[in-house]
Formats: sequence, structure tokens, C-alpha cells
Amino acid sequence: MPIADNIDEYIEQQRAAIASNPECGMSHYNLAIALLGLKNYDEAEKELQEAVEHSPSLAEAYVQLGGIRLQRGDLDGCLDYNKRAIHSRAAFAEGYGNIGFVQLQKGNVDEAITALEKAVKYNKKFIQALATLANAYLMKGMIEESIDTSNNVLKLEPNFAVAYNNLAIAYMENGEFGLAVEHADKARELGYEVAPEILKELEAYRR
Repeated sequence: MPIADNIDEYIEQQRAAIASNPECGMSHYNLAIALLGLKNYDEAEKELQEAVEHSPSLAEAYVQLGGIRLQRGDLDGCLDYNKRAIHSRAAFAEGYGNIGFVQLQKGNVDEAITALEKAVKYNKKFIQALATLANAYLMKGMIEESIDTSNNVLKLEPNFAVAYNNLAIAYMENGEFGLAVEHADKARELGYEVAPEILKELEAYRR
């Protein structure tokens, strides 16, 4: 990201680079990232389109285009761009992670699990993908897999609140209510809003 003294100077540098070499996809991409930082989504989208036109293998640009679509509530558009990302670069963990997230939002649990398992295969430290995978396993009724995956998240980031919430639900499903209470409390302590119905159900198991 910007090495220049400020974002405006950095943007001018990228515009100058594009003026001297309009077919440099990376300059278009760098400008787009700076514009995204200013929440100038429309112009950023145009620059990202230029980036992939001149550098079709620039997987990160497809991911950013997908992010803009997601921000507009266009799940299918986001999915499409992330599929392009993994086609442009094999083993691209971020693309698979985003595909998994969108598929889960669309209720396609099996497709989500397939994509998320690939994301964490290619990047074992991809915390967001691991947490989403744990959630997908929960939705599929794969409780032990969900617990293992959430624990892997906590090995990487001990204060990741979503993982504690997922563990609370998983332990409830397993009938391990003491552990469920402990993990729900930890999630709340870290600022996560645990669903009221879960807290109500766990109330009976508090000592």
C-alpha cells in the first residue's frame, strides 16, 4: 500500500504511471486499491476492470471486484469474480475462501464446505476460512469436525470470538453443556453477540 506521504500523492503517482504505460495492469490495480481506501467504489471498479483486461492472471483484482459486488449485495456477482480468480491462479486460497463464504450465504452448504476445505488446504493459517468452515460443518451436522476446526482457529488466534461461539453451539449439539456455557461466555467477553435463544437454553446449565 502507499509508500507516498499521503494517499492523494500515491494516487497521483499511479495515475502518472498509467499515463506513461496504460497497459500495465499492476498500476491500474494499485490505483484501484487506493481508491477503495477512499471508498470510491465506482472508479475503483473501472480501474480493476482495466487491471484484469491487461493482466488476466491478476487474481487479486478479481477478488477485489468480487468484494465490490458483495458490498452491493450482489452474491452471484461476487461468486462469479471469485471463480475467475481461482481460474486465473490455481491454489488461490483467498478465492476459494470467498467462494465458500458466498455459497454458505446462499445456503449451499456442501459447495461451501468443498471450497473452504480447499482454501485451508492451500493456506492452513487462513483464519476466516477456517472459522467459516467450522460454521459450515455445524450446519451440516458434522459436529466433531466443527470442534476440531474451531480449535485450530484458536491455536492461531486465541481471541477469535466467532470460534468460541461456534464451539458453544457445537458443544450444545454434543450435549456437553458445561463446555457450551464456558465458550459462550468467552465469546461474549470478547464482544460477540451470542444469539439470545442459545443463552436462554444454556441458563439452566449454569452452576
